[in-house]
Amino acid sequence: MNEQKPIYGGQAVVEGVMFGGKKHTVTAIRRKDGSIDYFRAPKKTISSIQRLKKIPFLRGIVAIIEASANGTKHLNFSTDRYDVDPAQDHEIKPEEETSKLTMILGVAAVGVLSFLFGKILFTLIPAFLADFTQPLFPSVFATVLIESLIKLILLLSYIYVISLTPLIKRVFQYHGAEHMVINAYENNFDLTVENVQKQSRLHYRCGSSFILFTVIVGFFVYLLVPADPLWFRLLNRLLLIPVVLGISFEVLQLTNKVRDIPGLRFLGYPGLWLQLLTTKAPDDQQVEVAIASFNELLNVEKEEKTGVKEEEIV
Repeated sequence: MNEQKPIYGGQAVVEGVMFGGKKHTVTAIRRKDGSIDYFRAPKKTISSIQRLKKIPFLRGIVAIIEASANGTKHLNFSTDRYDVDPAQDHEIKPEEETSKLTMILGVAAVGVLSFLFGKILFTLIPAFLADFTQPLFPSVFATVLIESLIKLILLLSYIYVISLTPLIKRVFQYHGAEHMVINAYENNFDLTVENVQKQSRLHYRCGSSFILFTVIVGFFVYLLVPADPLWFRLLNRLLLIPVVLGISFEVLQLTNKVRDIPGLRFLGYPGLWLQLLTTKAPDDQQVEVAIASFNELLNVEKEEKTGVKEEEIV
């Protein structure tokens, strides 16, 4: 392995990519006229929150909330401007911004922004539907297994259906571009379109993997609590959401740490398989946007250290 590098994360937005470091986040989007526009925002640090992020199982929940808060601003920026000519930016009105964000909210449904919201829905519906199979399969193990299978089917079906829409398909392409840039950076390649296009569009730290791990972890956690009556099952599923999220985050971190160990890298494969749905192969222009976003983040970080801003290199 090469020398330790800073860890960066990101997410796809409409016609662009957001990258985040320890103190800053940057989004680059492709505008209607073909130009690349940027949105930069510092990460707000609260000492009490930072302490919580060091506590296992709690840090995962904090990370989700923090990512949702940061992602909202960047998603809003992209949805407001991706289809607007830059010369008309002054015409964007607050009420229009709100309505457009609402219309496009499905873009973030499989991402961190609406994860907690969707988690409740994808938790209660399978638990309710599994109750109809109890006359045939009365054991707790069978009930929980069927519940988990229903949850997995709903999740995969939802992702597949929304991926058929042109807008979401492009978001998934930018999601692939985001991973490819991170992989190129972590593998010490120069960030050129040619080099990035050679990288995998899958990554062990992806939020898609986290979503799938909540299904797997939930199965084992639910085996430890009573499944009857139905009202109690629905209640404990809701109360256990933070527990499942916290454990799933630790599993995600573990799979990333052991990804270079031949006998253990398979632990992250289920999450990588899901990414075959949530990422698509990007074209060169989309990769260019992802590279521009990442380079701008590096420039912002360097500017903070030196007080001198570099010219953008794409």
